[in-house]
Amino acid sequence: MVVIRLRRAGSKKRPFFRVVVTDSRAPRDSSFVEILGHYNPRTKPAIVKIDTQRVEYWMKKGAQPSDSVRTLMARHLTPPPPPAAAATGPSQ
Repeated sequence: MVVIRLRRAGSKKRPFFRVVVTDSRAPRDSSFVEILGHYNPRTKPAIVKIDTQRVEYWMKKGAQPSDSVRTLMARHLTPPPPPAAAATGPSQ
């Protein structure tokens, strides 16, 4: 099975992650099929860059995102909801 998951990079105590497509049986930091983006949790705010077209392509092919990747995309790649319109009722 093909999965979309995080691959750790960076030095000790300074994590940096790549979002990759890999075989589910492969170890975390071993071979991969394609790099889809990267995630740096150490910056404020965290930097998340993911090629959404390639993610959609791989998901159509049957790739399953890991829990971490799923929440990462949900938090950082979905557009924020539009602000609520101010009530235009009579002023008192």
